[in-house]
Amino acid sequence: MPDDIEAIGEQVFAALADPTRRAILAALAAEGPVTATDLAGRLPITRQAIARHLALLAKAGLVTAKPGERRRVRHHLSSAPMQLAYQFLAALARDWDGQLGALKDHLNRRARQPATAWEHPGKGSELPPVPGLTPPGT
Repeated sequence: MPDDIEAIGEQVFAALADPTRRAILAALAAEGPVTATDLAGRLPITRQAIARHLALLAKAGLVTAKPGERRRVRHHLSSAPMQLAYQFLAALARDWDGQLGALKDHLNRRARQPATAWEHPGKGSELPPVPGLTPPGT
């Protein structure tokens, strides 16, 4: 797993983009450590395909492999990279929450006011600014 936070985030989101890898992570979260053979028995793909997905998940740091009894390798979920993804998404949501809340408040105020010229197409129909919203590119 890379040391650079940007590289970690890129690998985590690339790994999460695939539905099969998300199914593997969900199985690990629900059932705990499992072998690639166990996963192949639960998912509609081959053991070799599971192994390739597990390798990518391991490269992203989302899964670790530990030897078990009779040389069977068990794959474990690793939450640290997922925490990084969660923090990124939470920060993004916080940024949007303020903007969307301001838009909601503005629309609620507009709904309580009588219709004005800007609501009808034609001359002088430029939209008024929305308080609390930052125009794109500023």
